[in-house]
Amino acid sequence: MTKDVLLAIKGLQFDACADESNVQTITAAEYYQKNNSHYVIYDEASEGTEENTKNIIKFKEKSLELTKRGFVNVHMLFEENKKSLTNYVTPFGDILIGIDAKKITMQNEESTIRVNVDYTLEVNYEFLADCQISMEISDRGAGGNSIFAS
Repeated sequence: MTKDVLLAIKGLQFDACADESNVQTITAAEYYQKNNSHYVIYDEASEGTEENTKNIIKFKEKSLELTKRGFVNVHMLFEENKKSLTNYVTPFGDILIGIDAKKITMQNEESTIRVNVDYTLEVNYEFLADCQISMEISDRGAGGNSIFAS
C-alpha cells in the first residue's frame, strides 16, 4: 500500500422509525502503518464555513478509532462487543454519544484494505440508530472503490 490513497466511506443508518439514510464520500488521504495499526489521515470540508476538520482513522483487528479536530472535535472508539461514550463537540454545543460496536471486520489485500463496522448509536443515553460504516482504502492507481457498486 502506498502513502497516497483514495478513501471511500459509505455510512448507513437505520433509525427507530426504520427510516434509512445513506452517506457516501470519496477523498484523497494519506495512509501508513505503525505498530500493527493502520492510519488514514484526511481533511474534511465543513459546510457553511471555510474551516476544515482533520480526520485521523486508526484501525486494527476488532477496533477502530476516529479523531476529528477542527470545526467539530471528537474521539470515537469502536471496539467489538464494547460500549464507549464520548462528547461530540460542535460550535453549537456538545452532544454525548454512545457507540456500541457489534462487529468489526477487516480485509487486507496488497493494494486495498476494506473495513466494515456494525454499531448502535445513542445520543444522551437514548437509542438513535443502528449503523454501518464501510471503508475502502486503495492505492490511487488501483481503481478500487467497489463499496459504491453495491
